[in-house]
Amino acid sequence: MNYEHILIRYAELSLKGKNRKKFESKLEQNIKQALITFPNVKTNRSFGRMFVELHGEDEKAVSEKLKGVFGVYSFSPALKLSLTETNIVDGALWAMKDALPSGSGSFKVTVRRVNKDFPIGSQDMNKVVGGYVLRNMQDLTVDVHQPEVELKVEIRQEAAYVTCKSVRGAGGLPVGTSGKVMLMLSGGIDSPVAGYLALKRGVTIEAIHFHSPPYTNDRARQKVEDIAKVLTQYGGDIKLHIVPFTDIQTKIHKQIPDNYEMTVTRRFMLRIAAVLAEERKAKGIVNGESLGQVASQTLESMYTINEVTNLPILRPLITMDKLEVIDYAKAIGTYDLSILPYEDCCTIFLPAESKTRPTREKSERYEHWLAIDDMVQQAIDGITTVDLKLGEASQPDFEQLF
Repeated sequence: MNYEHILIRYAELSLKGKNRKKFESKLEQNIKQALITFPNVKTNRSFGRMFVELHGEDEKAVSEKLKGVFGVYSFSPALKLSLTETNIVDGALWAMKDALPSGSGSFKVTVRRVNKDFPIGSQDMNKVVGGYVLRNMQDLTVDVHQPEVELKVEIRQEAAYVTCKSVRGAGGLPVGTSGKVMLMLSGGIDSPVAGYLALKRGVTIEAIHFHSPPYTNDRARQKVEDIAKVLTQYGGDIKLHIVPFTDIQTKIHKQIPDNYEMTVTRRFMLRIAAVLAEERKAKGIVNGESLGQVASQTLESMYTINEVTNLPILRPLITMDKLEVIDYAKAIGTYDLSILPYEDCCTIFLPAESKTRPTREKSERYEHWLAIDDMVQQAIDGITTVDLKLGEASQPDFEQLF
């Protein structure tokens, strides 16, 4: 015998009511995209369940890809068996030997009889399957509370499905079910993690990066492209918009008092991101801010910077400390790229001290001397866009995420 199916389970999707079919359809589409390198794989779904049909493809390799698909709560390699007692008990024994190759350990049996036409009830079938396995694996014990292996048998209309392994999935919602956002992607540790967590809530992302040559070089830009490529492993293709920011930063540095320079710089970044978001039909902006982490991330700073747009600003890291963010960055595969020593534009003209409680009134007064609309439009006109495709980065180690 070999596993022929993988049973997909999802949690939040079951709460979507009338929209459930839309969410399930998007999840199935995303699974197909993730498994595109396995030409024989097929998917099908029935109420509350989805199956991946392997058709000879390697179950372990397919499982590795499934671990990174948002919307999948857990999954199990499954045997699909015809609806006879003999086939079911033989399949159950094979699956147990696969799960416990040493032949020893504890287990329990859970039978779910969806198909009420099957002649043996769930409780009786529990005894039939458990007894058969115990007779053929002498070193097994039954533990109904904390078994090493839970042997599940699901008897449906078309077949019986037997599983012994349960693999944790990425959780969340399928990418593409919550609209599009613009991710402000720097070369640092925080913003890629924010992008990952936003993808987990079902959004699609386009990324915007502010590049200030010659102060930031081509290696800094390449670092950001490489980080965005890693994010494609979780959310599919990404458009990365590179904004020429040198002229704006230079004018701000000349015109704005040192302690308001970072505030005004962030306001310009947000203005540009908002214009691009509206052009690209994105409904929000995501950034990597964490409350109180730096001067531009106090409540007063956020309040003052947010003034320039009415778009929602999503901050997935708002309550996290730096060590938590670093753990995430390592797990999703962006940390080693983020710590490469190539500076981004936020480190240019960095004042000795930034205002931690800037006001909107003073920011507007200082900005009065700048041609805001012209500067923003010039930056928008100079944008170059890089299309980053799924599969251009190496596979992350999904085990670290759970």
